[in-house]
Amino acid sequence: MVNVALLSKWHVHADDYAHQANQNKHLEIKVVWDENAERGKEWARKLGVPFEQDLMKVLSNPEIEAVIVDTPTNLHKEIILLSAKNKKHIFTEKVLAFTVEDCKEIYEEVQKNKVKLMVSLPRLTEDYYLYAQQVVNEGLIGKLTYIRCRLAHNGAVPFEGNPNGWLPKHFFNKEECGGGAFIDLGAHPIYLTNRLAGPVKAVTARLQKQFGYEVDVNSVAIIEYENGALGTIETGFLSGRSPFQLELYGTEGALLIEDNKIRLNSKSAGEGWNAPERLPDALPMPMEQWVNSIIDETVPTITDTDVQGLTLINQAALLSQDRGRRVETAEIIIDKQRV
Repeated sequence: MVNVALLSKWHVHADDYAHQANQNKHLEIKVVWDENAERGKEWARKLGVPFEQDLMKVLSNPEIEAVIVDTPTNLHKEIILLSAKNKKHIFTEKVLAFTVEDCKEIYEEVQKNKVKLMVSLPRLTEDYYLYAQQVVNEGLIGKLTYIRCRLAHNGAVPFEGNPNGWLPKHFFNKEECGGGAFIDLGAHPIYLTNRLAGPVKAVTARLQKQFGYEVDVNSVAIIEYENGALGTIETGFLSGRSPFQLELYGTEGALLIEDNKIRLNSKSAGEGWNAPERLPDALPMPMEQWVNSIIDETVPTITDTDVQGLTLINQAALLSQDRGRRVETAEIIIDKQRV
């Protein structure tokens, strides 16, 4: 049994991860810490575990073997580094950190202390993504020329009694979040398209503020890939009833995914649009992969390349927005080497 501490209930997915931990036969939640003591105490009471206000007491406790981090994103680096230095395995919400340089520092500490780090990128385990990857790998649409992914919801649309929508108010705090819709919800289209289209050469982004928010709530990025393909990533908090869409276009066909509807039009798969007869089996969810890596050294399918690639796009998009121009990823440098 792996004894776990929950570090903060700041993120909207914190309850989901607590539920996943409770459902996993190898994990046991032992304590809650939260930078907001009142929130943390209430959560601890709900879960039936103690609350500890001193973070270092949690991290220095030898009985605690792992942590689940759902703090404000601007606290990720500090808390994850402290956790690694105290030999705790780490599961955390995306994004890992605001810069690729910070991500590299975290991974170095993780490797030095021989602990397991998992960032929650759940759509990389889904059957539709695995099918899309299979289509690309097998060349069923020829050479990929264009990819588009859209994920948006109405979390910032006001409704009666909720002038900021259903998202918590702190999700619009630029200091804590590092941004708005693009860095949060946009993470999913980013890491999906990174996997499918490959290394990124340049980013041109428009991170739009509306309704008086200090962060972007309606955003688009044009991505140029090293293989010559183009891509578009779309996200936002102002779209009611917006479907999830993933589209791949190639020299010999196209793959369209809209929510649960999947259609392939391929030169090598017959005439017209066809639904796949069978999708690949979904992979274990990120938390399960994390636990397996702790218990039996199983290598996760979600990698540091996925995690750092996510931060790279966010960093380049923010720079593009601030400078009003196209940004090449070569401009974002660590140790004088290209990311």
